[in-house]
Amino acid sequence: MPDHEEDYEVPEEVESVIEQLLVGLKDKDTIVRWSAAKGVGRMAGRLPHELADDVVASVLDCFSFQETDNAWHGGCLALAELGRRGLLLPSRLTDVVTVILRALTYEERRGACSVGANVRDAACYVCWAFARAYEPQELQPFVADIASALVIVTVFDRNVNCRRAASAAFQENVGRQGAFPHGLDILTTADYFAVGNRSNCFLVISTFIAGFPEYTRPMIDHLVTMKVNHWDRVIRELSAKALYNLAQLAPEYSATRVLPCLLSMTQSPDLHTRHGAVLACAEVALSLHTLEEREDRPSGSYLDTRAIWGLKQIHQQLYDRQLYRGLGGELMRQAVCVLIEKLSLCRIPFGGDAVIEGWQWLINDTLRNLHLTSSHSRQQIKEAAVSALAALCSEFCTQEPGQAGPAGLGGLVWQCLAELQSPEEMTRCGFSLALGALPRPLLKGVLRQVLTGLGAVTQISPEDVSFAESRRDALKAISRVCQTVGVSAEGTPDEVVCRANVPQIYCTLLGCLGDYTTDSRGDVGAWVREAAMTTLMDVTLLLGREQPELIEAPICEWVMCCLAQQASEKIDRYRAHATQVFLTLLHAAGPTGPIVPHVPHRGDLEKLFPRSEVASVNWNAPAQAFPRITRLLALPSFRYHVLLGLVVSVGGLTESTVRHSTQSLFAHVRGIQEDPRALEDFGGTLLRVFEDNLLNDRVSVPLLKTLDQMLANGCFAILTTEDDHPFCVRLLALCKEEIRKSKDVQKLRSSVAVFCEMVQFPGGVRKKVLLQLLLLLCHPFPVVRKTTASQLYEMVLTYSDAVDADVLDEVVAVLGGTAWDAELPLVRSQRNRLCDLLGVPRPQLVPKPAAC
Repeated sequence: MPDHEEDYEVPEEVESVIEQLLVGLKDKDTIVRWSAAKGVGRMAGRLPHELADDVVASVLDCFSFQETDNAWHGGCLALAELGRRGLLLPSRLTDVVTVILRALTYEERRGACSVGANVRDAACYVCWAFARAYEPQELQPFVADIASALVIVTVFDRNVNCRRAASAAFQENVGRQGAFPHGLDILTTADYFAVGNRSNCFLVISTFIAGFPEYTRPMIDHLVTMKVNHWDRVIRELSAKALYNLAQLAPEYSATRVLPCLLSMTQSPDLHTRHGAVLACAEVALSLHTLEEREDRPSGSYLDTRAIWGLKQIHQQLYDRQLYRGLGGELMRQAVCVLIEKLSLCRIPFGGDAVIEGWQWLINDTLRNLHLTSSHSRQQIKEAAVSALAALCSEFCTQEPGQAGPAGLGGLVWQCLAELQSPEEMTRCGFSLALGALPRPLLKGVLRQVLTGLGAVTQISPEDVSFAESRRDALKAISRVCQTVGVSAEGTPDEVVCRANVPQIYCTLLGCLGDYTTDSRGDVGAWVREAAMTTLMDVTLLLGREQPELIEAPICEWVMCCLAQQASEKIDRYRAHATQVFLTLLHAAGPTGPIVPHVPHRGDLEKLFPRSEVASVNWNAPAQAFPRITRLLALPSFRYHVLLGLVVSVGGLTESTVRHSTQSLFAHVRGIQEDPRALEDFGGTLLRVFEDNLLNDRVSVPLLKTLDQMLANGCFAILTTEDDHPFCVRLLALCKEEIRKSKDVQKLRSSVAVFCEMVQFPGGVRKKVLLQLLLLLCHPFPVVRKTTASQLYEMVLTYSDAVDADVLDEVVAVLGGTAWDAELPLVRSQRNRLCDLLGVPRPQLVPKPAAC
């Protein structure tokens, strides 16, 4: 072997191959770049050190800002392969580390997303290779920079793969180099699984790592320069919240360097930079104020006059530049509302300052024009505006009844009440929640008007029948208002929840449990029912803790029965919610016992639903919920309402709900099968449900299906021993009334099934049932005629005693041999023939009145 590398002769072909490999590092396909990187590593390993170093220099040319992300990615892969093979000379470390630190934060915006995650991942691979390629003393000068960069990627990268790659590279360096500051402590917290959750990384792990001084400022600087202006809104919001935590670890630096920088960024022409900066200013300001209070420092120790002035100017500067308009205006409105909330919590002495009037204008204008905002951001903007108003009023309103504090909060309640009558649903939503967020001093003296106004929003009228969201938010506001003003039995209805207004509140809430509005979005009334149940729970528990005598027995029974009905209906989520509310009220207890008085059948309920069983049952699962809910059918107070809910479930469409609700209902009926009195009571309750919901298709159609299944399964067999039993007579009358003049094919077909099953009842009622079936054989709709003939055919075979044996064959032949979807005159003759065979009088055509 020659003694000097200069003695080597490298063929020209090698240079051509290396050139092709270097071009391959920039290829558009990842597999090509990866193969080229491996090829560069293998070729360089066979070259003299000087020539291998030239290859490294060529690879470093990939890291130019004129190059694409493909070139950066290929360059990182090549450096990793070279480093893994020990081909990066220590003299090259300065250049390599410089470009790798840039690659660890590489990101380029492309339209509505960005590229660069693969570059950052490959840069972590390079750092991993460093740990294996160099002795600790060679890497020592770069340890601080590499450690900080890897930690930043570990906790602040948007991509989970990059976070995990950085964590693995950091772990490799800690294990092999041993010089990374606080390496073991950080690895214990930021392991592979912990960094999988982005929020946990930004808000928890970052705070722990920033507690080590070596990482605090680099992490803060990275958030300010790279993440506050990120293209992803979620990253900007998380970065602002992370700055709240980190600012307390470096308060002087945050006050003197970070906050001024953020204030300047609020005037940026770039929307994302502006939005993130405003959010970050709000969080840093509140963080520094919190630290002042915690350390018992005088006000202004961190937030000086200049910073406060800058924070106050943000709104006016944005307003003057008309940056609250358009799609970008949505982001800025939400951000400034957050700023208002945080600055109000800072308790900065703004008394008499015109900025409050500007803030209130922004909040009111935002709530008034919610319908103009995009649907995907509407909820977040609404919540931000309401929270801002709550914080602003809590801080600046006075304690005098009906009066408001400085600069423009006066008359706020009346303004909100006026906006509740807006023709725009979102405006009603916003100002309803605004009323709910007001502090007690502003509600004092006007509580009656507030409850009346919110109650009016919950009412359904023809012009706002689809305003389910406003009804939901009004219910939430009622709950918050009641919690805010408190309870006093003998108080005045203008100031507190008292004996005079409790019935009004319960009437509003219970009325909303009957909201079954549907539109193109589905059962939107379910949102209202859910909010009504939650508010019922909150108000009832409040009264039970403070003034239980205000919960009268009829009200408590009404509440529990309505909840039992909701707990037996068909939508899993709302059924589970109703059950949780029901059991919460049942088991709620104070120091002296139950806090909700007058619960009907309390002893029986506590046996049926023991406290120990509540948490172990999955109330979302029909298989677990319905067998327990149907136990309430044994309690007279609950039977009607549980049946009302159950018939909707049994006659529903979802297979699991129908199966388990039907099995549970039949199990109950089998338990009372041998007790005629109990069965008659049950049947009477079922018919009362039918009677109360005549022509209400939401209940009557599934009820007909339920009756069909119950009759077919012999649930009322014991009642068939008596001629013309009142149950059957009344059921026939209700069914006739339900389908009279109906054009609903589904309802008509369900009624046919019920009529066919009613033939099992003997007496004169059987002839009347057969007459109804024969009338339906000549219904104007062919599908109804065919369905009736088919089921009538099955009926005469199943209940052969309903037809004389000597005409049975002929009846079957007519039913099976007639084309019942033919022209009506042809069908009518066959129908009349059946009337004669069955001994039923032929129906007579009613002549149409002569035209005038």
